Amino acid sequence: MDERNPFLNETRIRAALRALGLRPSRQMGQNFLIDGDALQTIVAAAELRPDDVVVEVGPGLGVLTWELVRSAGAVVAVELDKRLAERLRQELAAPNLSVVQGDILRLPPEELLAPGEPGDGPRPYKVVANLPYAITSPVLRHFLEARRKPELMTVLVQWEVAERIAAGPGDLSVLAHAVQIYAEPEVVARVPSQSFIPQPAVDSAVLRLRVRERPPVAVDDPEALMRGIKAGFLHARKQLGNALPSGLAAMGLPADKARVLEALAAAGVEPSRRAETVRLEEWAAVYNALR
Repeated sequence: MDERNPFLNETRIRAALRALGLRPSRQMGQNFLIDGDALQTIVAAAELRPDDVVVEVGPGLGVLTWELVRSAGAVVAVELDKRLAERLRQELAAPNLSVVQGDILRLPPEELLAPGEPGDGPRPYKVVANLPYAITSPVLRHFLEARRKPELMTVLVQWEVAERIAAGPGDLSVLAHAVQIYAEPEVVARVPSQSFIPQPAVDSAVLRLRVRERPPVAVDDPEALMRGIKAGFLHARKQLGNALPSGLAAMGLPADKARVLEALAAAGVEPSRRAETVRLEEWAAVYNALR
């Protein structure tokens, strides 16, 4: 990528925001990337090929979009803000770019990608995005739980969120399980807060998710398994023998405590353990024992 990215210019970004009357919301985690090294790290982590189909969420002013259209075969950029979407259409009229104005959480991937696909049917696709902090978890789950999942997701997220997603036993959370049941997470790089305008209070991370062909555990319904895991975390400070029955009841999935204790024993999970220590395969064993 020898040609200089004309969109990666702090003066230009600030001028564009003023011209559009936009004030990025710190509360929503809207931050514009101005760091060329971080940008190239994202692009490299996405492992783009000339025939790849890419979905970009929240292209904003097109800093990342410019790189994507040069590296991939087709890019679908989904922007919620009408002003930003229209500006991107005008500023970056690439033949392999389609700008969709809308809410990504209301656009299933199979509907979003279908119009531009060739007659031979669905193709694999990747997701690459600098995600607004406020919608990180919903966007990840939107794609990972979709009927048509991406093969790879490369996203810029808060550092702490990336650590939670990639966590192991002892630091596990509902978010970690919700991602790890569908994908293998990898924290590729740390991106300092100075890499953005406005500057956020925390650092970010380039997070890569390799989507699995199938869940790593044998269960009849991964979404039902996730509801059980959520129940276990509702009272995370309690020991699992007490937390899981009360959590299931709170979620409208009542289970007799004695039955829960039997299921824990069958799965080899001590009832004195806490939810953050329980691995996904152990949750699956408990789930199957409760079926």
